[in-house]
Amino acid sequence: MILFGLRRAADTVGFPRALRQLVRFGWVQSMSCVFPVVIFVALAATQQLSLPWLSRYDWLLVICLAMQAWMLLAGLETRDELKVITVFHLIGLALELFKVHMGSWSYPEAGWAKVGGVPLYSGFMYASVASYLCQAWRRMKVELVGWPPLRLVVPLAASIYLNFFTHHYWIDLRWWLSALVLIVFRRAWVTYQVGRRRYRMPIVLSFALIGFFIWVAENVATFFNAWQYPNQSDAWHLVSFGKISSWLLLVIISYLIVASLKQVKERRLP
Repeated sequence: MILFGLRRAADTVGFPRALRQLVRFGWVQSMSCVFPVVIFVALAATQQLSLPWLSRYDWLLVICLAMQAWMLLAGLETRDELKVITVFHLIGLALELFKVHMGSWSYPEAGWAKVGGVPLYSGFMYASVASYLCQAWRRMKVELVGWPPLRLVVPLAASIYLNFFTHHYWIDLRWWLSALVLIVFRRAWVTYQVGRRRYRMPIVLSFALIGFFIWVAENVATFFNAWQYPNQSDAWHLVSFGKISSWLLLVIISYLIVASLKQVKERRLP
């Protein structure tokens, strides 16, 4: 989510108040992005520093594990959120193993904590997206309006995830799936609170905005050699704009899982 999508549920506000809201929004977003920021700082630091005892990839895994433990102990994440993040870690790691095997990208550096050419820290990059969603959801009191039923949401999310695998052997259905997203979520809105005021935006717009900023983050990550695409083996190049569509669909999966799990939990509460 981003402030450009803010829409008041009531009257418009004056500039001074809007500026205060912008500051509040930025603060909440920064607090929700603690885990991703730590990963980026770790990527930059481990590339520049000479590290003893362990390889760079192994140190990144240690940092991610320590950060995850600290966030739980400090109360920045709840146990339920940790469960959701763990699911994303496993989903992301499975995708990484397949994509590296197919040559979509690579992790050229050595490391002890690598499986099938994939360093285990890579799963935390997906988990950090889930961490952001969970924390922003809680801090901004996110509510969904017009959310489609699970009988539509679950098959759609599963189809999007499977397409990341099957398009290597069959046709790429991403644009058809994107069209289905527009149809299924055409009446869905996300509402959220900044200070005492609530705002809303079409949920499809929130998918696109988050996907775009993850693409920006991906460029930062590849610049610091978190992983390499084939065209980056000799020198760093901007990640293809086509990757935005991939991240958009992956964000949709993340959003659907978080939203569905939260709805299931709410139904179980007395």
